[in-house]
Amino acid sequence: MNEKILIVEDDKAIAEIERDYLEMDGFAVEIAPDGETGLARGESGGFDLILLDLMLPGMDGFAVCRALRKTLTIPILMVTARQEDIDKIRGLGLGADDYIEKPFSPSVLVARVKAHLAMAARLAQTAKATKQATISIGGVCIHTDTHRVTVDGNEVELKNKEYELLLFLMENVDIVFSRETLYEKIWGMDAMGDNATVVVHINRLREKIEADPAKPRYIQTVWGAGYRFCV
Repeated sequence: MNEKILIVEDDKAIAEIERDYLEMDGFAVEIAPDGETGLARGESGGFDLILLDLMLPGMDGFAVCRALRKTLTIPILMVTARQEDIDKIRGLGLGADDYIEKPFSPSVLVARVKAHLAMAARLAQTAKATKQATISIGGVCIHTDTHRVTVDGNEVELKNKEYELLLFLMENVDIVFSRETLYEKIWGMDAMGDNATVVVHINRLREKIEADPAKPRYIQTVWGAGYRFCV
């Protein structure tokens, strides 16, 4: 296993625990003790995933995530001790792929890291192997070779997980998926009782591809069941 992980964490004890468990599983790990250093190391390239603490001295995790997403497409997992949904929603909106709440089990953290890396690898393989260059339904078109998405001919910018979620729904038109199932399919692990991630990404997609997000044409809610992409 050659994947390289960047840990951006100002608490030395927590950072070392994360590093030790990841290294025991064969990952190469580097620690950045603050936001500015984390941003510089992340932008230098070479990492496959970033574990980003939310509360950092100076430049906080939100600012680091926003800056990194301008150039990086690798998974970014926010690590936070804060419980407020607004912080989770803000982080996901800035491009974080998921979040892990403190205190956490180190083994759970390793499992989440592995799941995100495996999902990223599968997506890359699918994009490379697929013979269908585009998937087009109504006015929404996904160019799978370039990961570009257009709506009525106009390109829209999607974050990593927004793209993966849209692609999955458009590949399974009219099939209803629960939030738990979507989390397992897109994030690659059990929902663990928290559906906020899926809801946030659904809402973000609607804002970007629907003419009226309050009355969606494409991504529809099936009350009590989940979501589906309609023709």
